[in-house]
This record gives sequence, C-alpha cells and structure tokens, in this order.
Amino acid sequence: MSEIKHSNVIETDAFRDRIATVDESGKRKWIYAYQPKGRFYNIRSVLSVFYFLIFFGLPFVQINERPLFLFNIPEAKFILFGKIFWPQDFFIFGLTMVTFVFFIILFTAAFGRLFCGWACPQTNFMEMMFRRVEYWILGDAPAQKQLKSAPWTGKKMIKITVKHLLFFLLSFTIANFFLAYIIGINELEKIITEPVTQHVVGFASILVFSAVFYGVYAFFREQACTVVCPYGRLQSVLLDKNSMIVAYDYKRGEPRGNFKKQASSSLGDCIDCHLCVKVCPTGIDIRNGVQMECVGCTACIDACDHVMDSIGKPKGLIRYASENSIAKGEPLRYTVRMKLYTGLCFLLLALLSVILMTRKDIDATVIRTAGMLYQERGKDSLSNLYNIKLINKTTKDIAVKVVLKDQQGTILMAGKPVIEIKKEGQASGTFFIILPKSAVKQRKTMLKLALYTNGEELVTSKTNFLGPAL
Repeated sequence: MSEIKHSNVIETDAFRDRIATVDESGKRKWIYAYQPKGRFYNIRSVLSVFYFLIFFGLPFVQINERPLFLFNIPEAKFILFGKIFWPQDFFIFGLTMVTFVFFIILFTAAFGRLFCGWACPQTNFMEMMFRRVEYWILGDAPAQKQLKSAPWTGKKMIKITVKHLLFFLLSFTIANFFLAYIIGINELEKIITEPVTQHVVGFASILVFSAVFYGVYAFFREQACTVVCPYGRLQSVLLDKNSMIVAYDYKRGEPRGNFKKQASSSLGDCIDCHLCVKVCPTGIDIRNGVQMECVGCTACIDACDHVMDSIGKPKGLIRYASENSIAKGEPLRYTVRMKLYTGLCFLLLALLSVILMTRKDIDATVIRTAGMLYQERGKDSLSNLYNIKLINKTTKDIAVKVVLKDQQGTILMAGKPVIEIKKEGQASGTFFIILPKSAVKQRKTMLKLALYTNGEELVTSKTNFLGPAL
C-alpha cells in the first residue's frame, strides 16, 4: 500500500480502496452529516430559494402559447425557449447535446465540480430541502444517531412516521412538476382535476416518479452522487492540477495535533477536530486530497473556518484552490487557461443561440415523384410531378402557396391552390412544375421553390427538374 507523507504525519491511501459510505465488509455506512453553518452555506441557502422558484415556476412560463421548456419523449416533441423541435430537427437537438457536453468538459476543467455543489438538482433537493426537513424533525446528527439506537417508543415512531410522510409528500410534489416538464402543465392539470380513469397512465407515472424520488432522498441519498452519477467518475479525466477544487492546505495544516499541543510545538494549523468530516454529506475526509465522492458543497470550508476563528487562526485552511496553488502556497488565480475555457464556453453558447434563433418555423421537403419521367405538355412545355411534405412549428394554422422562384414556368397544384397546415402539425401535397422547353438546357435543372403565406415568404427549398437527354 502506498503512503502519502505530510511532514511527520503518515496517512495511508486505503480510503481509495472503496467509497466512504461502504465499510470493509461491503455494508452501507449511513451518513449522519452535521448541519453546516457559515458564509457559504448561507449563500447556498439563498440561491436554493431561487433554484426552487425556478424549478417549480418554469412549467407555468409560456411563450407564444408554448411552455418555455418541454421534453416530451413519448411524442418526440421537444421545446427549448419556446421553440418546438420535432424528429426532423434531430440534428439541431443533437448539436445542442454535443454543445452541452463540451460545455460541461470545459467548465469542469476550469472550475471543477462547482456545478455539483451549487446547481445540481440532487444536491439542492437533498441538502437544502430533504435534509433540512430531517434536521427539523429529528434534530442534528448526534440526535439522529441517538434516536437510531433508542428503543421503539411512541415518540420515536411519531418522529420517523412524520419524517417519511413529509419526504413522500415532497417527492410527490417534485414528481408532479417533473412530469410537467415532460407533458406540459396543461396536461398535468387535466390529470389532477379530471377523473383518474381518464388518465391512468399519467397518474401511474406520477406515482412511479414519486416512489423513485422518495427512494432516492429517503434511502439512497448520497449514493446517487457516489455510485450512480457518472460525472463524479469523470473527474479523474476532466480535472488537472490547475482546476478549481475544494482543497485542504496540507502545507499549512500538517502536521496535525490538538489545540493544547499546538501552543508548545511546531504543529500545523489543523487541530484534527474532524469537523470537516462530520459535516460532509458524502462522508469523506477532505484532508486526504481530491476524491471522486466530493461534490464541492463547501460544508467543510464553513466548518473549518469556524474552527480557525475559534482558535485564532486565519481562515482558509480548507478553501477553493487548485493543487498547484496549494503546492506553491499561492492564492487561486483566474489563469489564462481558465479565461480561455470560459471564453470557449461562451462561444459555444453563442453559437447554439444563433442556431436556435435562426431556425425556420416551417420545414419543407420537396421530392420529385419516384419512377416518373418528364411529361410533354403540348409542343413547347415539359412537366414534372412532385410531392411536398410540410411541418408547421408555429402555434397558428397556416395556408401555404408554392411559388417558382427565379425561373420561367408555372406550378399547377393537384387539388386546392394552397396547402393548409394545422398548428404544430404536418401536411402534404402534390403539384406539377411546368417549364418551357427553352428553359430546360440540361438533363437536370436546379429549381428554387418559395413558400408564401399572406404575401410573406416563409422558406425556400431546392429540387431538380428532369428533362430530356441533350
């Protein structure tokens, strides 16, 4: 087994043999995290209020009679910032996902797991909602441990029952709003207000989601971050020694010793109080260095700063830093590398925004009817038969007229002179393009078609006109 030496303190790295919530026999170690107190926790508390307002409020926000966000996987219908995406737009949606992945890579390489500690839904709901309910009902970590080992009395049963009832109620609420992001708030309202028999699948989905969220926040808890989430495991390839992390300053803190011995010896500032371990929601010892289980929640920073204040030492023994800044004893700097990655992140977001904003509201696919050659019309004209498929991505019914652009000739529709498309619907039509023989100078002639509604050009499409071999 290798060893890490900090001055005269020797620590083995056996902690890397297994995650912090599993003992040597492979059994689950339940984490009783002390409630953090301090500057970062207060900031996170305020931000979590805005986070919950956004999560529970966004389903009610609509643009042009559409939700701001919708991810309707069963109907393959996605809405981003009020713009609808169908399977035909998969390349745009795929590009969005690729952009998001690159953004995560660049952001993590520069700022570590800042997202996990401050913006991740799992962390926010677990630490700022469910665990707070737990503190309110059962008390802080020592009281929870005492209650766990206490005999089953009426008082204990009431506390445990109330806790799990509130946990399920919160999970049920989250499940409803989670479903709103999939089917929309209007459909969710129908499930809630109309008879259950009319929405069996929808109601069953709410119960399934409720059970999943309840299981995660009541029992699985931090395991979602340390076992299931792939992001933590990607840390090892995304971070380097210049990445911003929550780090322990071992140069200043080692060798460790209790406060009484510090006065008469050359010990470091760490008094080995283990408070940083006690407040950690994933049960790690941040003094062991960068670990997969660390979610960057800053609880250890607040705890250590409080201890440093108590013993008259400077704050920052545990702080936001990089491995190189700790090794060199320098403060964390916004390096050129961080600036470059930040610029690339903004560039990717700008590129994606341009793609989303310039996307057409009407998609048209024009195909010359397969298996048919050109037809002669009299002595001086030729015609080809075409099929057109239209997708309306707006919230209004549209009547579309097909017009030949920059070319002599006419268009003869099979049926009505216009194609009517329902809102967020599809339509198709058939038409002839008739050109004078004098305009057909090669086997295939490229044509441009413009689609108009109420005199306004919506979109153009290209197609080939097949003529005789010359």
